[in-house]
Amino acid sequence: MSKDTFHAAVKNALIKEGWQITHDPFPIVYGNVNMLIDLGAETLIAAENSQEKIAVEIKSFLPQASAISEFHTALGQYINYRRALSVKEAERNLYLAVPIIAYNTFFQLEFPKLMIEENSVKLIIYNPEEEALVQWKN
Repeated sequence: MSKDTFHAAVKNALIKEGWQITHDPFPIVYGNVNMLIDLGAETLIAAENSQEKIAVEIKSFLPQASAISEFHTALGQYINYRRALSVKEAERNLYLAVPIIAYNTFFQLEFPKLMIEENSVKLIIYNPEEEALVQWKN
């Protein structure tokens, strides 16, 4: 399985913001099914003096691809991974990373917005050219 086009950009952006990449990819096994989430990361939150752990599934949503097809795949993976994490590593929050251009266009349409809300999808919006995280949406 090849990594999404913007995998390195998101990884570098997380590192710039102080996250330590602990897994690349993050393996999880549930019910004899092997899954690989793109990244696992953690950081120390100074204010709370505790550790925050995340897993990030990175998607490209490239212009030449079918946005709705990529969305179906991304949402399905997110739901499956979140369920497996809730059993195997409940302290780890799952995020779906999407490029800012896709977020500002496709993700603003009524159907994707509804599905993101209905499925409580946590998003990281990233700028692949600048290797920067633009926004976290819980």
